[in-house]
Amino acid sequence: MPSFDIVSEIDLQEVDNAINQARKEVEARYDFKGSKAEIQWDKKEVTLLAEDEYKVEAINGILQTKLHRRGIDIKAIKLGKIEEAGGRMLRQKITFVQGIDREVAKDVIKMIKDSKLKVQPAIADDKIKVTSKSIDELQACISLVKGGSFNAPLQFNNMRA
Repeated sequence: MPSFDIVSEIDLQEVDNAINQARKEVEARYDFKGSKAEIQWDKKEVTLLAEDEYKVEAINGILQTKLHRRGIDIKAIKLGKIEEAGGRMLRQKITFVQGIDREVAKDVIKMIKDSKLKVQPAIADDKIKVTSKSIDELQACISLVKGGSFNAPLQFNNMRA
């Protein structure tokens, strides 16, 4: 039976490349000369450190631009609050959302079922598996979901005939 998966994933290698580009730009920018500003990345979350709120927000803007240019959807980013880090520094943590949240999955499934397409969507862990007897129905389902607006970046993979 033909099927495909709806997932929400990001390429961590592209994230790493974007962070390295952002670090280089922060080091080269005139408004950061002589100040303490850095981007820390531990493969799970990014920590922005700077002396004032303006610089934290500037680093955040640089990083988001680099991520967007590398094909990372900005919906996959969860920004933390700007907080004091000690030593007259401010910190902001950024995490990356992987997998489809239950609420988003329910919204996607409701949209598919309301469309009256002859497909069977089902939640499987952090992805949605969609099956049908017809590949044309699956392709119509992909088009339908692409047209919807959800609070997570969605990709389609594992199309099997």
